[in-house]
Amino acid sequence: MNWARLRNAPWLDTRAGFVARAPHGASLLDLGSSDGETLQHIAELRPDLQLFATDLEGLPENYPAKCQFHRGDLQRHSLPWTDASIRAITCMHLVEHLHDLTLLMKEAKRLLEKGGEFYIETPHPKTVALASPKGSGAGTFTLNFYDDPTHIKPVAIGAVARLLREEGFEILKSGTSRNWLFAASHLVYQFLPPSRQKYTARVHWLGWSAYVIARKR
Repeated sequence: MNWARLRNAPWLDTRAGFVARAPHGASLLDLGSSDGETLQHIAELRPDLQLFATDLEGLPENYPAKCQFHRGDLQRHSLPWTDASIRAITCMHLVEHLHDLTLLMKEAKRLLEKGGEFYIETPHPKTVALASPKGSGAGTFTLNFYDDPTHIKPVAIGAVARLLREEGFEILKSGTSRNWLFAASHLVYQFLPPSRQKYTARVHWLGWSAYVIARKR
């Protein structure tokens, strides 16, 4: 889905709702930017934002134009940007790939300006009990947590919130991440053959991901 369609109703998607809160022209950093799909959605919704990104591997050639990319390991190295230079940080489906979140939390706090907000999303622990997708149409879709071999361990969002509090953040909100349009489409897709679209609808229906939003005091 092109997030430009959500500009008048960003509440339909949890992630879009967070991005929509950023002030006009604000700086947004995406931690764990991967193939750039999320960054492209952010740019569709908010072309006014100044985008920054970091990833151990990453594909910066796929990122929005003028996005400033840094290749780095968030368990070992600090990021190059100056203190209090970022208004919003997104971290989507990264923490379950890391052994240690200590540096990530400290760098987020250092980089955010006062009042800046931090969005973290990760698979819900209940995903370890889900059946893996079947059928060639599903491709490599991840439904069970361990369908992705790079996942290390589930991270409960309550544990993430505790780490944020210990770092001095104020917790604003937590819950289940969904795109309500995808979730509603599950009512149709459940009767159709396996496909990536079918499983995308299912994960949003089930509430596959949990999130927390925190603010730097």
